[in-house]
Amino acid sequence: MNKMIDLRSCSIKELEDLSIELGDKKFRGKQIFSWIYKGIEDIDDMKNISKGLKNQLKQVSYIKNMDILKVLKSKLDGTRKYLLILKDGNIIESVLMKYKHGNTICVSTQVGCRMGCTFCASTIDGVVRNLTCGEIIGQVLEVQKDIGERISNVVLMGSGEPLDNYGQVIKFLSIINDSLGLNIGMRNITLSTCGIVPKLIDLAEENIQITLAISLHAPNDELRNKIMPVNKVYNIEKLLETCKNYTKKTNRRITFEYSLIRGVNDKKEHAIELAQRLKGMLCHVNLIPLNEVEERSLKGSARETAYDFQKILKQNGIDATIRRELGGDIEAACGQLRKSFIEKKKIPNIKPQN
Repeated sequence: MNKMIDLRSCSIKELEDLSIELGDKKFRGKQIFSWIYKGIEDIDDMKNISKGLKNQLKQVSYIKNMDILKVLKSKLDGTRKYLLILKDGNIIESVLMKYKHGNTICVSTQVGCRMGCTFCASTIDGVVRNLTCGEIIGQVLEVQKDIGERISNVVLMGSGEPLDNYGQVIKFLSIINDSLGLNIGMRNITLSTCGIVPKLIDLAEENIQITLAISLHAPNDELRNKIMPVNKVYNIEKLLETCKNYTKKTNRRITFEYSLIRGVNDKKEHAIELAQRLKGMLCHVNLIPLNEVEERSLKGSARETAYDFQKILKQNGIDATIRRELGGDIEAACGQLRKSFIEKKKIPNIKPQN
């Protein structure tokens, strides 16, 4: 055990094995796990763990794996954007959104992103590294502690492509769903992906009851190739066929996310073509007013355009909603706050770890 263990990254079984390795009883692992998700950040705060085991744990492990650097609070709707610094100095973002049904957190799964979508801020400098499942969990725990309220819903829609960090994301889902963990129901979790087809096939085999959101953003390959490089590898036909198989396997409705970009993908003919593409699928379209990014020339469509686009989809039998804009006054676009902070503080990007 040369490398210090991040206890937030450990499953119950891994903590049971660790307890045995440290010369204690197997059941201690479950106790340790329970304490972590009660929100403690210091091993000494585990009340029913012996002093001897706590001392041993402190020699080989830690709990707190990040700190809050900055919080931006929206005066419009209570949305909070968090800038968090990891133990290695890397910086990530999370967003808390308040709804009548509870608190939702949008978490990052990578430091940066390598997908290269032309409308996104988090991909501008590429990907630095994957987050561990403990670092994804840490975002939930840190924000939950900051607001003093339970988080009931999780959206994997922050910086990074979740399916590009598949193993850690699946482990994260398992841990936060555990009744001794954060006990967040799978149906209260949404995973957003640009569509890495082999990993979507793997995800279908997991047969977990999360909500799958596909970042589509275009009705045809010619247009999607221009704004989403992943489409050159997994085209729309291949992606949608995989989505149909996913629905057959899980019986879950898929959400297709569609960011409306002025003059690019928001015309009447685009709406008609999109409706034809999705006809017969168990799905719904989430139309998203584009969060404009300073480094990009793309502009968001007018609200009236969004309503017209929605109307066409509905007239053609496709359920569609327009996402409510949240945090419009706090640099809401993914990666925007992180990039701004790094530039202002002149913090160099941390190099990928081996």
